[in-house]
Amino acid sequence: MSPTPHSTAFTHSPGRTVAFQPPGGPAHAGSGTASVEIVVPVYNEERALPGCLRTLHARLTEGFPFPWRITVADNASTDATPTVARSLAEELPGVDVVRLDRKGRGLALRSVWGCSDADIVAYMDVDLSTGLDGLLPLVAPLATGHSDIAIGSRLAPGARTVRGPRREFVSRCYNGIIRLTHGVRFTDAQCGFKAARTEVLGPLLKVTRDDAWFFDTELLLLAEHNGLRVHEVPVDWVEDVDTRVDVVSTATDDLKGLWRMARLKASGAARVELPRRPAPAAEHPDAVLAPPTGRGVLSWEIGCFIAIGIASTIGQALLYWLLRGWWQPAAANLVSLLILTVLNTEANRRLTFRQAETRPARAHLGAGALFVLGYLVTSGAVLWFKHTDPGASAVAETAILAAASVAVTAVRFAMLRLAVFRSTAATGSKPHTTTSDES
Repeated sequence: MSPTPHSTAFTHSPGRTVAFQPPGGPAHAGSGTASVEIVVPVYNEERALPGCLRTLHARLTEGFPFPWRITVADNASTDATPTVARSLAEELPGVDVVRLDRKGRGLALRSVWGCSDADIVAYMDVDLSTGLDGLLPLVAPLATGHSDIAIGSRLAPGARTVRGPRREFVSRCYNGIIRLTHGVRFTDAQCGFKAARTEVLGPLLKVTRDDAWFFDTELLLLAEHNGLRVHEVPVDWVEDVDTRVDVVSTATDDLKGLWRMARLKASGAARVELPRRPAPAAEHPDAVLAPPTGRGVLSWEIGCFIAIGIASTIGQALLYWLLRGWWQPAAANLVSLLILTVLNTEANRRLTFRQAETRPARAHLGAGALFVLGYLVTSGAVLWFKHTDPGASAVAETAILAAASVAVTAVRFAMLRLAVFRSTAATGSKPHTTTSDES
């Protein structure tokens, strides 16, 4: 059963029904079809809000090619932010104000996005740290239907950032933890610059629970887990040091959120019903297509597995040879096998058996059981060789280890393919789609 989102009360600015503004600029007039609602969540931002809204409004009016609306989501500000927001809404056409009774960026976005009548919803931080040149590239792939969710990334190739080393370090560590623990492909979960098609966003919002800063990560983890296509836009980003973020408490909450999401995925509660994207089809009317058999998939799997296996065997042999100078055979084999098994499993998950889209936890747990078998067989082979020929050199030991590893590899392929990375096509649960940022 999907968890029920926290409820909250919110009101629009009195007496206003804010329509979407027409596409901006003569070159784009009438070209937009998808409507876009841009949400600016704020909490005690009376100083920053005027500059944000006037700058954003001018940019949209001058050249944004889609019908648009700006909504200020005031999540329980205690200063003059509500008054400032209503005054700006009266001044600037196409600006609406929503007042919530509780604090939380995630709560504000869930509340406004969940009730939006736009085709596409987006949000950006009030400090406009992310350059607005990235707004159209963010929205365009959603308007065409090519992607489901789009995110600005400060860590993608081509991104340019101006920020202090402390924040850079925390950001890279956090996103590294997400990739390590959840095996995701997106690079930056917390950049305050995101958009989504409301058609697919609604089912995801019903599962989200976080009211604060982890909401972004939670939404992206759910999106990728359910096979949605996530598009990344490298952005220009300049740090505004006047921030409301408590780094320590936010980091703690984020780690708790990652653990909660891991349990949600493991229980199956993170799966939601989504509109199904059509399967890929050839555009050319005279395209010559391969017959629909599984032979090509098996050839790919065998070829990749052999290549990865060869690299892993060589890598383990070299690492064993290096460690053997300090440690006994069993210890050197254990460490070298453990390291190369983790690397081998991740390579096979991302390349060899990528069609299965097996979760990282299941992949590494299954590979861990095979690791025990491989360790027992290879260690037994090396110890048996040492017993029969006590004077054998480390090079000879390494050769025996490599031969035993080849035998273990053949068994490992069969077990990985049939059990750990069982094909989704075989079980009839074909994923919704794949992400555009394949690794």
